[in-house]
Amino acid sequence: MELKDIKAVYFIGAGGIGMSAIARFFIYRGLVVAGYDRTPSILTRQLEKEGMLIHYEVNTEDIPHACRDPKSTLVVYTPAIPATQAELVYFRENHFEVQKRAQVLGILTRSHKGLCVAGTHGKTTTSTMCAHIMHQSHIDCNAFLGGISKNYGTNYILSDKSDFVVIEADEFDRSFHWLRPWMSVITATDPDHLDIYGTKEAYLESFRHYTELIQPGGALIIHTGLELKPHVQTGVTTYTYSRDEGDFHAENIEIENGNISFDFVSPVENVPNIVLGQPVPINIENSVAAMAMAQLNGCTPDELRYGMKTYSGVERRFDFKIKNDHLVFLSDYGHHPKEILQCAKSLRELFKGRKISVIFQPHLYTRTQDFYKDFADSLSHFDEVILTEIYPAREKPIPGVTSQLIYDNLKAGIEKTMIKKEDVLDFVKNHQFDVLVVLGAGDLDNYCPQIKKILEER
Repeated sequence: MELKDIKAVYFIGAGGIGMSAIARFFIYRGLVVAGYDRTPSILTRQLEKEGMLIHYEVNTEDIPHACRDPKSTLVVYTPAIPATQAELVYFRENHFEVQKRAQVLGILTRSHKGLCVAGTHGKTTTSTMCAHIMHQSHIDCNAFLGGISKNYGTNYILSDKSDFVVIEADEFDRSFHWLRPWMSVITATDPDHLDIYGTKEAYLESFRHYTELIQPGGALIIHTGLELKPHVQTGVTTYTYSRDEGDFHAENIEIENGNISFDFVSPVENVPNIVLGQPVPINIENSVAAMAMAQLNGCTPDELRYGMKTYSGVERRFDFKIKNDHLVFLSDYGHHPKEILQCAKSLRELFKGRKISVIFQPHLYTRTQDFYKDFADSLSHFDEVILTEIYPAREKPIPGVTSQLIYDNLKAGIEKTMIKKEDVLDFVKNHQFDVLVVLGAGDLDNYCPQIKKILEER
């Protein structure tokens, strides 16, 4: 189904943040938008105010008449909905087009120019940066992001005039294979999700297939030095980038008094004096990729400068809660060994000579089993490591796989502690910190408001 064929969209599980962003895209375009969710929420009530028809009891009789034509109705569902749910069964039995969120994003990349950012890490920040640059430029864009942009307080941007859509391309469960990018950045291909892929080779092959999906006339912007061997279609231009080398890179980097500036080097046009609104060293590299994609699609030097200077970051990505001469406290979503290493290096570069402590909650038993030695190596770049138990997410425990595996492999000389998650607040109350980061993709971030309060009261 193409976008031009769709007259109505029905959502089963309408209230999720990812689903609601897509619902708003279709509402914005004047289509009939309706759906079911189990419980009312602030988000569903807001969608209703914006024109979406939502009901909260499973009942096929409540499906609006405008959503009953299989030729013009797209049905979108969340995988959390059981296959036996009556409305889902109704649509499937009557031969409607029924798709997951990732498939719908694929439709959007076939009807718009998709600017996609893929990679093991860095994709949320890079895609949010690119979306901000584009949105505040004369070009504008739509965007579907993997985190909450601090500039907009949401994970989506809508435009009724732009042909561009910025999308975070997620490799989990091969979701990004549904996309048809006009251009794509690939930030990193360090193996992850081996519970899905099995081997590093299968993981890299998935990215190689993704590069084949970039449309002729478009471009691939790939980080230098990756193991990935891209295979692009004829007519797709390949560029390289990094912090210090490649077709796009930074020169004359200055990191001083918590500020970062540099000159953007580009085969299109060099842009001097880029100042980062979120001055974190890893964002030099992320901004090079974001500016490369924005520049290739028509953003001017002044728009690049303004976009980067006014970029405020993403919640849980180098998210500073306290930042002064006496104390720094932040949270970060890093949950892969390479992300943790980048976090440690960035903090070392930004806060030279200060003691840096990390409270880390490992994410997934399988990831810990696959990478516990790499986790220990990366965490050993901090001065002090506080480990909590593994956050299981979707997994059941694996015998013998605990945070102890990481703890036992930390390098000699590192201050280290193992604590239970529920003891984190007491630990913080009775401990002195200089620079503290709460790290991980689990639920430890929920404690950050309380940790901030404890630190500020002290």
